[in-house]
Amino acid sequence: MRVFRILIPILILLIPPAQAWSEDELVRSQLKAAKGDLVSSRVVEVIDGDTLLLENGRQVRLVGLQAPKIALGRESFKEWPLGYEAKDTLTDITLNKNVSLYFGGRDMDRYGRSLAHLFLDDGTWVQGEMLRRGMARVYSFADNRSVVSEMLAAESEAFVADRGIWNLEYYKIRSQEISGRFTNSFQLISGKVKEVATVRNNTYLNFGDDYREDFTIVVPSRVKRMFDQMDINLSDLENKNIIVRGWLKYYNGPSIDLTHPEQLVIDERES
Repeated sequence: MRVFRILIPILILLIPPAQAWSEDELVRSQLKAAKGDLVSSRVVEVIDGDTLLLENGRQVRLVGLQAPKIALGRESFKEWPLGYEAKDTLTDITLNKNVSLYFGGRDMDRYGRSLAHLFLDDGTWVQGEMLRRGMARVYSFADNRSVVSEMLAAESEAFVADRGIWNLEYYKIRSQEISGRFTNSFQLISGKVKEVATVRNNTYLNFGDDYREDFTIVVPSRVKRMFDQMDINLSDLENKNIIVRGWLKYYNGPSIDLTHPEQLVIDERES
């Protein structure tokens, strides 16, 4: 039987009891409440698995997660598996219910949507519920890093149970050996770091002998400073099994450029 302890963010040195991580009220306490007409409103429409419309006219993008995508009128768009199931799940959780908005970073995207964490009147954290049901995965940004660890913990509950998207090959964590098959997409890649090398302004986490062909994580100097501020030495990752998430591209082999430390976690799954 497969044993999966937890996806542990590198910045977490001590793991609190599992129940502490599931306390949505603790999550809310780390965020900033909205003000004015954004404080709370009723959900009148669910657009897809991570976007909804409020009665006050505000459209909200659930920050920090990515649900399976649907076409939404886009011609030739290839829909992702479980896209409509994710929309139905968010509908079940939120439609016609009052939600309160909280922010942990940038509060609006280029489309004018609020980038918010949502809480129901009963205290339920909507992002956590979507992740625990396996209807979304963590998708964080450098300007919105709050409560990522808590989102990863919620995601791992669904992962362990093969719940929702995690039961489908389309969303599986890819081994670094086959990562080249999945470029030009958002992926989770696992593997053992063979070497950590700094060349000019970048630090490279190499996963094979040939950096021109094998998978590499690129850490720009500005992101390395974020690790330094957390007292994390990237050289200590040599020979560690890790999981990284991000946009997988092909440049001198498959690679992911880090924009913030929370993209990287220690892989402590046991075979």
